[in-house]
Amino acid sequence: MANISMSHDEATVSPLDETTRETLPANAAQLQWYVVGLFFIFGGITSLNDVLIPKLKHLYSLSYFEAMLIQFAFFAAYALISMPGAALVKRFGYMRTAVIGLLTMAAGCLLFIPAAMSSVYAAFLGALFVLASGVVIVQVVANPLISMLGPKRTTHSRLTFAQAFNSLGTTIFPLVGATLILGGLASIDPASLQGSAREAFLAAESRAIVNTYIGLAVALGVLALLVWLGRKQLHEQAAPPTPLRQSFDLLRQTRFAFGALCIFLYVGAEVSIGSVLVNFLTQPDTLAGTAERAGQLVAFYWGGAMIGRFIGSGVLRVVTPGIVLLGVAIGAMLLVAISALTLGESSGYALIAVGLMNSIMFPTIFSLASEDLGPRTAEGSGIICVAIVGGAIVPAITGLVADAAGLRTSLVVPLLCYVVIAAFGIWCWRAVRSRAFS
Repeated sequence: MANISMSHDEATVSPLDETTRETLPANAAQLQWYVVGLFFIFGGITSLNDVLIPKLKHLYSLSYFEAMLIQFAFFAAYALISMPGAALVKRFGYMRTAVIGLLTMAAGCLLFIPAAMSSVYAAFLGALFVLASGVVIVQVVANPLISMLGPKRTTHSRLTFAQAFNSLGTTIFPLVGATLILGGLASIDPASLQGSAREAFLAAESRAIVNTYIGLAVALGVLALLVWLGRKQLHEQAAPPTPLRQSFDLLRQTRFAFGALCIFLYVGAEVSIGSVLVNFLTQPDTLAGTAERAGQLVAFYWGGAMIGRFIGSGVLRVVTPGIVLLGVAIGAMLLVAISALTLGESSGYALIAVGLMNSIMFPTIFSLASEDLGPRTAEGSGIICVAIVGGAIVPAITGLVADAAGLRTSLVVPLLCYVVIAAFGIWCWRAVRSRAFS
């Protein structure tokens, strides 16, 4: 995608400055709830991929790698849309850009209709890319905005609290999606059908997917209207525009670059586990359940993250963020190792429990990486959102390993991701200690 830049005589809008952060308007609490709603909806829609993967894998007789292209199509949008999304924020402001993102998400949901009618797997991938583009724009808005709607001293806690509602969405949506999308998954092998019989089967089985995403499109339209009506409640200040390519000089800062790498690895690890979870839990040597039941258990994976974030928002007020990040990264490493090396219920439930360890990782890494960026916060958010492309690349690698050596062996991929995240926790903790004793 071409670089986007804006001339100095174009109207632009910047993030709230530091003074505004400490002297907030009376409606700051209401604005925070607008942002919390954004976290809820884009989190829930992202987690629906975990139940969409086994459905389309079955319908189109896909390998694990081919099925992981769902996540690749979705998360590739972060690489292509994040920086243009940051440019939209600077031009139109946070609230108006959120409306653009929500309407783009709704358009992506509606594209599931022609995708199902065509019975072509690639058409679903295209619809997912458009949907994800809207998610990216909304996320570029939400992360820095919730950070700035309050004092700097409580940024880690506030972002973690907002992310808890993101996890509430990722908990609820798979529960509903498992029933609507995976419920009554036909035992017929589509590969055994030919011609019109196969097309009729695919159309019938895709109907549940289409109905689910039409409902989401309606909900997104309503939310876009609410945000549009409340757009004037946030008074943003003009700032000089920055050419898009110039934003990447932020990566010269070691702390920011290390944090962006960890976002890449964290999202990749989290998405990889969520993507293989249904297939992993249905294995005879794990829980041997049905696809619908396994899809419902995915909600506990995301639910663990929700619980951990509510707890973490309090813990981060009293414990150094680097220490907390190190602790949960080590916990995730141990749980993934248990899941890979054991059989039966312990293996399945250990992998589900990784969600609890994931809980505070994204908001803590984000806030540690973007501290003190000031008026360049929107640019930093855009670059960090580019790093979320790890959700496209790491799952694809995990899928390749799963095809070659099995699902259990493929868990080494997210395990290595958590090792690097633990190192970032140590690095940030030492940085805090160095400042304290300097």
